[in-house]
Amino acid sequence: MVQTTHKQFDKPVLNRLQNMNDYYRLSLRDAVKFMRAGEMRCTDYIASQLQQIRAMESQIGAWAWIAEDKALAFARAVDAVGVNSDLPLHGIALGIKDVIDVKDVPTRMGSDIYRDHVPIKSAPMVTSLTNAGALILGKTVTAEFAFLAPGKTRNPWNHLHTPGGSSSGSAAAVAAGFVAAALGTQTNGSVIRPAAFCGVVGYKPTQGRLSNDGTLDYAPSLDQLGFFTRNVADVAWLASNVLPLEREVISYARPPRFAAVRSPVWHLVTPAQESRFARDLTRLRTAGADIVETELAPLFDSAHSIHRCIMSYETARFFCKLTQSDRHKVSALLNDFIDEGNRVSESQYENAKSVRCEMQQQLSSFLKGCDAVLTPPASGEAPETLTRTGDPSFCTIWTLCGVPAISIPTGLGRNGLPLGLQIVTGHNEDDKLLSIAKWCENRMTFTPLFNRTDLTANSQNN
Repeated sequence: MVQTTHKQFDKPVLNRLQNMNDYYRLSLRDAVKFMRAGEMRCTDYIASQLQQIRAMESQIGAWAWIAEDKALAFARAVDAVGVNSDLPLHGIALGIKDVIDVKDVPTRMGSDIYRDHVPIKSAPMVTSLTNAGALILGKTVTAEFAFLAPGKTRNPWNHLHTPGGSSSGSAAAVAAGFVAAALGTQTNGSVIRPAAFCGVVGYKPTQGRLSNDGTLDYAPSLDQLGFFTRNVADVAWLASNVLPLEREVISYARPPRFAAVRSPVWHLVTPAQESRFARDLTRLRTAGADIVETELAPLFDSAHSIHRCIMSYETARFFCKLTQSDRHKVSALLNDFIDEGNRVSESQYENAKSVRCEMQQQLSSFLKGCDAVLTPPASGEAPETLTRTGDPSFCTIWTLCGVPAISIPTGLGRNGLPLGLQIVTGHNEDDKLLSIAKWCENRMTFTPLFNRTDLTANSQNN
């Protein structure tokens, strides 16, 4: 189980921690509960997270900007008046991907071009979270302009490996215990993939349910916001402050019916991920799930080229002025992609959008035959590289179609790095997705990084 099951919030959970310095280990929901009950001061909770950051940040590099003094002042103010039970996130510190605006805080988007860019207002989603009582602890590292050129962040499980991208800092910050939750964005696989690589939960809602205002939105047909936490109950609690979702997620009432999908990029899957996926299916079948292993219709064989056509076309037009004035300050990776997009004609772009609509219709029909799709969130463990963020291909179809998706960690691979399971439902079936994900999570055993005592190169027994 990821962190705690949340079947009850009792004092023994708190007592299992060695001392106040370990409060950073608490899930978001446990932290809320204990502060509301007067069992834990917000000052001690935030201080524990800051101590963890001071101990590990130089090795991980999750933060682009952080406000320690502001966080401690916030915590003292919370303790002075008490936690407001009408504010679901009162006393909770969050990390915000550095492509999402926060008032009076730099939004640099992983580029020196925007080093001095300070927004005068927050993105609507950030405002909703702060109105719910949350503190914005800092901005988390992003790949350059949320594309592929990585920032400084390293995978907390092994610092020689990528944390994934482009929401690298958000995933790493949650995995390392710096914060219990963080925000990210996804244009291809930028929430689901880093969540899988870092062993946390990553949730991408149905496209269009969240406003992208105040967010870098360079491919508006594809850009989507998302959330990182350490378990499904936490991600539901967090997301319910900005989406019309049930705050308390309840495990699906019956064993679900699943379609286990090997997408057109299955040839990229590693032996470790293939084995992990098979074992996850076996575990869910043993718990009573009805799982049919199947393939998508031939139309989806072109999904990755369709996605690339749309993304490159829109990216090129978004960055047109920037590349005219500052092309020399942009990475070769992004410049090449912009050049590719400039070669896409308007008719090719319109045709790609038409094919996308057909795919969305076919996927909707496909999903009527099951409760959810099961598929890997990535090709395998995080690659041993700091110059690439890993392959997003296992996320592409679901991002292209705009359906809700979630990745939950389920075990470790041959290199001792996390592997996960991606779950997908139909448009606007976000509550259903979270409920099914909770059902699956309850059948898995996974221990967060900072609670492990068995990190070995060949740990595969989870």
